[in-house]
Amino acid sequence: MQRWAALGCAVITLCAAGLFYGRLRAAVGATHTVTIDGVKFDPETIAVKAGDTVVWVNQDPGPHTVTSQAGGLDSHEIAAGQSWSYQTTRAGVFPYTCTFHPTMQATLQVE
Repeated sequence: MQRWAALGCAVITLCAAGLFYGRLRAAVGATHTVTIDGVKFDPETIAVKAGDTVVWVNQDPGPHTVTSQAGGLDSHEIAAGQSWSYQTTRAGVFPYTCTFHPTMQATLQVE
């Protein structure tokens, strides 16, 4: 009888921990990566949820920026081999570019 009670408590504890972890993960958000390579952003359009984090990784030999014309996104210079992260806070569509290379254009969509 004690074994079944202990097993029941363990199952309830694991279920509660799983629910807590799921809610915590939803509150923290997911992490997405945009690669800068070949003087372009990949992917050119990324859709995320508010609260998610986006990381831009510069794999080019020179510096780049992530700069939104509407404001909000401004990485300043991301050196070669470095990265910059941004946690989204509000829904919207945010086109951005590299100030050093204006032909590099992409879009961040936040739901």
